[in-house]
Amino acid sequence: MPPTLDAALLRRWAAAAVAGLERHRGELDAINVFPVADADTGTNMLLTMRAGADALPETEDPAETAAALAKGALRGARGNSGTILSQLLRGLAEAVGAGEDLTGALRRAAELATAAVAEPREGTMLTVIAAAAEACAELGGDPAVVADAAHAAVARTTGQLAELSRAGVVDAGGLGVAVVLDALVEACAGRVPERSRVVVRDRAALTATRESGDEQYDSEVMYLLDRTSDDAVSGLRARLTSLGDSVVVVGDGSGTWNVHVHCTDVGAAIEAGIEAGRPHRITVMRFDDRPPEPARPSFRRPRAVLMIASGAGVAQLARGAGADVLETRPGHTVSGRELADAVEATGAAHVALMTCDAGLLDLAARVAGAARDEGRETVVVPATSVPQGLAALAVHDLSRNAADDVVAMAEAAAGTRTGGLVVAEAEALTWVGRCAPGEVLGMSEGEVVLIAPDLTVGALWLAHRMLTPGGELVTALLGADAPEELGSGLAEDLRRTHPEVDVVVYRGGQVDFPLVLGVE
Repeated sequence: MPPTLDAALLRRWAAAAVAGLERHRGELDAINVFPVADADTGTNMLLTMRAGADALPETEDPAETAAALAKGALRGARGNSGTILSQLLRGLAEAVGAGEDLTGALRRAAELATAAVAEPREGTMLTVIAAAAEACAELGGDPAVVADAAHAAVARTTGQLAELSRAGVVDAGGLGVAVVLDALVEACAGRVPERSRVVVRDRAALTATRESGDEQYDSEVMYLLDRTSDDAVSGLRARLTSLGDSVVVVGDGSGTWNVHVHCTDVGAAIEAGIEAGRPHRITVMRFDDRPPEPARPSFRRPRAVLMIASGAGVAQLARGAGADVLETRPGHTVSGRELADAVEATGAAHVALMTCDAGLLDLAARVAGAARDEGRETVVVPATSVPQGLAALAVHDLSRNAADDVVAMAEAAAGTRTGGLVVAEAEALTWVGRCAPGEVLGMSEGEVVLIAPDLTVGALWLAHRMLTPGGELVTALLGADAPEELGSGLAEDLRRTHPEVDVVVYRGGQVDFPLVLGVE
């Protein structure tokens, strides 16, 4: 049955496609033979897909979501394979914008991808996209059927291109397309289809092909182009075809074009762009002096959870729950270098990272992306407070699949409400009235929700307020200078007034809040 291409499905598909290309990147790079054996097809498709996923907006409008995905992919497209992948996503965007289903999306993708390539060849990404579109139209649009048809088309590519036949491999870009369609199956059905890994039958032939490089041209030139016209783009495509091969000129439908060519006269390729419009983000890569593939990190263990903790008690709790800890001192802001070093220090192949601070989420996302590029699978669990981090650790289970474990941790964090008490240092106007110095402010989810005369009363009022929607467990974290009686008095009151709720009190050691509460 054809899926409904709504915004939620598109976001899941994009995330699954990034994850799938990450898993298969080494495999795709290893079999990259056509059009140039430069061992980067998997990397280029991954970076292109990640650029699209990173551009997704917070909206429930499917047309807006699909358009942003396509535009981000085109602007971040890398290499021949990434540029063509961006057209698959543009076909999706145009179909969704017109209210069409998956069949329409794949048909449009096949048209755009083929039109973008100056000299289409059988046995490439174009062949696989076309096969998927045909199967979707003929067999009803079931994503699993479409993905199966794509893999069948990939298997046929070895006999369709002489370069692939000599090396004994399938087309790397075509296999990347099949991986992206498998991601749609995962997004719809919640499972990754079982596929056999690619086996290179003749490693010597593949090595010989790779060492030969491109027989005619020594450089890859790419740039974005705007301030142009359709006629100028047509002229540019013809000019680039006379200069080299692997010419791909694709647009995002809003005036920006991505230009790709293999050539020897780099200056002429750039000058052609200047004549056609305004080229920018120009990149040039020589095939015969590529930098060596970076060494992949070695790992001491398969998985780890890394939590940022401020306060000795919180750090001890996290370690006791099985986490690695980056312990910070009061008033210190974690740097990207510190966080990257902590991720590396785990020695784990897969790291689930928790900041316990909403202000550090962007930094964590950048560090995780860099770690993934270096071969360490790193994901950010969206825990924005210490109680959320501890709730996530409580459900962490190494016996589970890594992806399922991250989902469980994220759900536990999302199901935890956070509050805290602070002592007012000066008179101020809050959402709930004016406070005087020395009075206690009760905070919940970042907002002032009450003003109390002292910590004991504030703790009771805040806990009862946070339990109004319900709850099963209250976790109280005492600050560095908070008296023990604050925690014991709160626990005694809640056991009397809310006997259905479990209460645990720890010495957190934080200096910013005398008391932090978490309700699960």
